[in-house]
Amino acid sequence: MSTFAKPENALKRAEELINVGQKQDALQALHDLITSKRYRAWQKPLERIMFKYVELCVDLRRGRFAKDGLIQYRIVCQQVNVTSLEEVIKHFMHLSTEKAEQARSQAQALEEALDVDDLEADKRPEDLMLSYVSGEKGKDRSDRELVTPWFKFLWETYRTVLEILRNNSKLEALYAMTAHRAFQFCKQYKRTTEFRRLCEIIRNHLANLNKYRDQRDRPDLSAPESLQLYLDTRFEQLKVATELELWQEAFRSVEDIHGLMCMVKKTPKASLMVVYYAKLTEIFWISSSHLYHAYAWLKLFTLQKSFNKNLSQKDLQMIASSVVLAALAVAPYDHTQGASHLELENEKERNMRMANLIGFNLDLKPENREVLSRSSLLSELVSKGVMSCATQEVKDLYHLLEHEFLPLDLTAKVQPLLSKISKLGGKLASASSLPEVHLSQYVPALEKLATLRLLQQVSQVYQTMKVESLSQMIPFFDFSAVEKISVDAVKHNFIAVKLDHMKHVVLFDTQDLESDGLRDHLTVFAESLNKARAMIYPPIKKSSKLGEILPGLGEIVDKEHKRLLARKSIIEKRKEEQERQLLEMEREEESRRLKQQKITEEAEQKRLAAEYEQRNKQRILREIEERELEEAQALLEEHEKRSKRKGGKKPILEGEKVTKQILMERALSEQLRERQEMEKKLQKLVKTMDYLERAKREEAAPLIEAAFQQRLVEERALHEHEQQQEIELSRQRHDGDLREKNRLSRMLENKIIFEERGQSRRESEFNQRRAEREERINQIVQARKQEREALRKKIFFVRSEEERLKRLREEEEARKHEEAERRRKEEAEHKAKLDRIAEKQRQRELELEEKERIRREALLVDGPSRSSELPAGPEPGAAAAPAPGKYVPRFRRGGTEGSAQAPPETDRWGGGSSRPAPLDSDKWSSGSARQPHSDTDRWGSGGRPDDRNPPSDRWGGGSKSTWSSRQRGR
Repeated sequence: MSTFAKPENALKRAEELINVGQKQDALQALHDLITSKRYRAWQKPLERIMFKYVELCVDLRRGRFAKDGLIQYRIVCQQVNVTSLEEVIKHFMHLSTEKAEQARSQAQALEEALDVDDLEADKRPEDLMLSYVSGEKGKDRSDRELVTPWFKFLWETYRTVLEILRNNSKLEALYAMTAHRAFQFCKQYKRTTEFRRLCEIIRNHLANLNKYRDQRDRPDLSAPESLQLYLDTRFEQLKVATELELWQEAFRSVEDIHGLMCMVKKTPKASLMVVYYAKLTEIFWISSSHLYHAYAWLKLFTLQKSFNKNLSQKDLQMIASSVVLAALAVAPYDHTQGASHLELENEKERNMRMANLIGFNLDLKPENREVLSRSSLLSELVSKGVMSCATQEVKDLYHLLEHEFLPLDLTAKVQPLLSKISKLGGKLASASSLPEVHLSQYVPALEKLATLRLLQQVSQVYQTMKVESLSQMIPFFDFSAVEKISVDAVKHNFIAVKLDHMKHVVLFDTQDLESDGLRDHLTVFAESLNKARAMIYPPIKKSSKLGEILPGLGEIVDKEHKRLLARKSIIEKRKEEQERQLLEMEREEESRRLKQQKITEEAEQKRLAAEYEQRNKQRILREIEERELEEAQALLEEHEKRSKRKGGKKPILEGEKVTKQILMERALSEQLRERQEMEKKLQKLVKTMDYLERAKREEAAPLIEAAFQQRLVEERALHEHEQQQEIELSRQRHDGDLREKNRLSRMLENKIIFEERGQSRRESEFNQRRAEREERINQIVQARKQEREALRKKIFFVRSEEERLKRLREEEEARKHEEAERRRKEEAEHKAKLDRIAEKQRQRELELEEKERIRREALLVDGPSRSSELPAGPEPGAAAAPAPGKYVPRFRRGGTEGSAQAPPETDRWGGGSSRPAPLDSDKWSSGSARQPHSDTDRWGSGGRPDDRNPPSDRWGGGSKSTWSSRQRGR
């Protein structure tokens, strides 16, 4: 065992060993460090060492090492830093799960890989030989070699973690999480055996927790958080058990939940109770306990109606229908009829046990033996209003089976209702905790109930009936099934029926006048007569106060009922609020207590850790000194004994200081001397033994030769005797065979005739079958030829059609491409034409502007007197255009008083002007209609000819569309 001054040194040593490929030695070094008593005080390097330790354990699949290391680490950090232990355990589970998933994916990759040299061959010869030798398939072999070891290690990991965390109140959440992950592991890989063991492990942990109540860190089940964790674990166990169809384990899980609820005397949340009763319904239905199944559905209905505020009317109707049908599916007779006293007591105990699980409190008095019964359940459904919430088909079915007397028409009326009911069901939208409701599962039981009711009613009316008539009246079953149902009903004293198979009749026993059946029959008959009489002779209606009160009585009752329901809901809300407040107060008090306790524990732990470290140092020094003294004393005593036994002198001189080193050196020299003496003795003894063995062999050689010669003589005589006996026996067998041949030679001709007959018959049969086979083969060949011809034609047609469509698509695409090219060329030509027209127009405008500028400058220079001498001047009275930047008087802008109104300045290119118009007047007529009052209107917003606007603004009146149309007209 190697020792290290610091834990970091051990970690470095382990990493060095891992780098050179010695993982086992690295694991052993870390294991020695963790289990050593020198490092019992928690420190941060120990956590890193534990991470590396669990990684090595997972890589090497050393579950025992991992368990020992985690137990030692729990002892170290239990009172100091529990969070570190939690992190290490989480890391350990994460690594194990990751390795298992990697192995599983690797096995799948190997299974899916194509490793076949000849693709036409099914298997290689090596694979065939291996499969014949091993007897297993490739997937099974890969799973056994890759997946199974890692799954075993993962399962061992879960067991180890649960065992470490089972009695730790500070790691309850981690314990619950580990249990949940173990349940999911069993569910995902269908591990039923491991699931049973896991349930037993958790059950034993809880039992030990209740048994040893004086442990220091024991979880407190009275705390709400602890109780919720344990209940969540049990409910997850129940869900996984039902999904794996382990119904016995599911029932035991239900008992565990019930025991936990009884232990803490507190009811869990309504959502958990819904899951509890939903799983109970499945368990009781699988076990054919229809009565308990119906009671569980009733509790489920009550919970949903009381606590599910989002429950829709349709879902409530489906749940109520399930309750009613489950109650009707119970057998209408008592199975304990004629049972012994012991069986009755066992049934009573079973009823008590089931009632406690379902949540019904039964009285222990003997007269209340039949509290859980079909009749009491149906009456409870009516009284609690479950029947009113069910669908109309279920109500009609209940009325037909329980209240109507229709011996001839019962099954005819029940059958369409059952067909409608079988189509109802599905997933509930507002009750997510409930399973899917399938009303069709009750149809077989209801068909059996309808058959029993029909037999019961027919037995009250008829004494004898033909088997054919009774079979026609019951369309659900054939007569053999009806016979079994009748025998079971007669066994439990439900009906009295006899079957006469010789006469093909059914005999119903007659009952006396005091029997219940006949009395009920007469009562029903009297009620029917009264109804008929009332229809023929209706009674005279008399007005009464009661008749006036009755119509409003229903509304009063409804209002009172609604008021009581509202008051009940208010009381329940107040109770819930009060419980919530109490729970919050308890949580706050518990948190304060835990905080104070944590502070006290931390201070105490620090003090204890310091004292413990100081005591450890002193103890280690003292132990080292004592051990050295003890070893020196033992060596001294042993040396003295040897010297006394050999008669030698004392090895220690007086006055010499005795130390451990001196004693060890003298002991080693003494041992060396003794070993040399022993080797000399052994050499002498070997030489003596060699001489003795040689002498013995020389004396034994002639004796062995004489015994061999004697053995040869004896064996030769024995061989001759046995050969003579064999010759005699062969002669006797030959004589017997000759006699048997002579006896059987008389039948030789008959044997030959029989062989020829059989051979000819088989040959004819063979020829016939061969002809049939050839004909069948020819038919198959012709059919396949026709199929291939049809397929070839179909393929040819499909290909030709595809080619035609492809050709059409290509032609269409080419046509579209040509059309697009043509359109693009036309647009380019049109655009170029428009650009040329616009360029010409721009040049004309520039020329006109230049001419106008020259004319205006001439007007400004020569004065207004020469304006009339211009060849193309304006009319008298028209004002000249003002120069830009100069003041223009009013008489020049608007004319003088007494003169006529000048024409608008805008029409300077038409009418009175002697200038040649740049364009035709009909194309620009809209431009002459505009009359600007200033140069701003004439030349745009800038007042200068250089700031040109589009033609619509410059020439007035027209928009861009008008301008484009004019250009096209040009």
